[in-house]
Formats: sequence, C-alpha cells, structure tokens
Amino acid sequence: MAKEAPSWADQWGSGGYGADPEDDHNNTKKGSSGSGKKMADMKSTASAGLDKAKAAAAVGAQKVKSGTSVGIKWMKNQYQKKTSK
Repeated sequence: MAKEAPSWADQWGSGGYGADPEDDHNNTKKGSSGSGKKMADMKSTASAGLDKAKAAAAVGAQKVKSGTSVGIKWMKNQYQKKTSK
C-alpha cells in the first residue's frame, strides 16, 4: 500500500524536512569551479540591463519634463488670451 503523505507538522514544524543535518548536506553544491564564471557573466549581463534601464528612465524623465513645460506655457497663453479680451 502507498505511504501516507507527511503531515503539516512533519513538513514545517521542528523535526520536519530540513531539520536533519544530512538533508542540508545533500543540498550543497559540488564542484562550484564553474560557478564563478557564471556569476561574472550574470553580473555583466545585469549591469548592461541596468545601464539600459537607467538610460530609458533618463529619456523618459526628460520627456515628462519637456511635456510639462510645454503644457504650462500653453495654459499660460490660454489664460492670457482669455483675460486680455
């Protein structure tokens, strides 16, 4: 017959999964000699992505600033037209 599923207490309470030091030993990485190169590649990729995001944010902020300035000038002109008549 099939084995019963572990209870909530077995999974999350004390003495559950991960409480045994052997379990931690099985989760450790072995042979991490290539992980340094992977990490460097990921950092460079993330850095390039961050630079692109910063540039896009700067362009977007400049567009908002410019649009706001134009909008305020338009509103001032409309107000002056209305009051000068």
